[in-house]
Amino acid sequence: MDQVSRPHSDIPAPLTSPDAWRGCDLQSRTDWQYVFTPTDIDELLSAIAHTGDKPMHDWTRDDLPLPMLAPRIAEWMAELDRGRGFLLLRGFPVQDHSEDTCTRVYWALGRHMGRAISQNTDGDLIGHIRDTGADPAAYGVRLYKTRAEQDFHTDGADVIGLFCLQAAKSGGVSRIVSSPAIYNRLLAERPDLAPVLFGPFPFDTQGQHKPGARPWFDLPLCRYADDRLRTFFIPWYIRESQQHAEAPRLTRAQEEAVAFIERTANDPSLYLDMDFQPGDMQFLKNAAVLHKRTEYEDWDDPAQKRHLLRLWLVDPNFSAGDERLRKGVSAD
Repeated sequence: MDQVSRPHSDIPAPLTSPDAWRGCDLQSRTDWQYVFTPTDIDELLSAIAHTGDKPMHDWTRDDLPLPMLAPRIAEWMAELDRGRGFLLLRGFPVQDHSEDTCTRVYWALGRHMGRAISQNTDGDLIGHIRDTGADPAAYGVRLYKTRAEQDFHTDGADVIGLFCLQAAKSGGVSRIVSSPAIYNRLLAERPDLAPVLFGPFPFDTQGQHKPGARPWFDLPLCRYADDRLRTFFIPWYIRESQQHAEAPRLTRAQEEAVAFIERTANDPSLYLDMDFQPGDMQFLKNAAVLHKRTEYEDWDDPAQKRHLLRLWLVDPNFSAGDERLRKGVSAD
């Protein structure tokens, strides 16, 4: 189906799809979690052993037989695509395996879910989320290299995955919120801003643009595709676009729309917290879920410091995929 925005006359319709959830309704439930079984773990380890000496980035699904787990992965993808838009897999025994083995297992699982794409201009297909001591206030510093809080945003793929190898001493909570639920709140409280979301907003490239290219790009915050709302939102990229004289100036309505989304996303009744433990894997539908991370305190021992692996995945079978967002655009 063509990916087009609905006419503005259709916009003021509350969304009732499964991805329009509220965190307060889900926090005490566990049906969005799956705990790996010993059979699952054995199958994943056997799959990576089956690849022999073939380079990891060259693996195909055929190289990674998962006879029992593959049908479940298909169910997870359906839940991400047309269900709530998120899931948490728990219990992979990272303490029993090397970082290299854990990375290979994660890559194998991701390969069954889709195709990994670059997360930055360096071409990283697996991101390492950990504090490097970088200054979070410095322009162009990727916040995943710091311990600072990140506010709600999206990234640049169909599915965003995180795998916790080491947890923080305290903090570092993953907080997610439904973008359709935010949209419904906006329809109820500020319907005049709804059409604004479907017009172009300027985004700063954070220095990730090619030589000679302009340092900002235009995208709407919202559009419809395959009868689902899709959202792209990195508020500080929008504000930082204004440092470029040639970038379009934000209107008052655009500024109010951005502020409304930020304020509503941080409503405790809407967001859902996940306190990662080693062995947890989180997967999000980027277009339906905004995510953030709270500030954290790390361990002194380098071997204990918080460390997550990240995957950005695309899948041609995933509905409403958007090539425009598959350009290494990341807020993290």
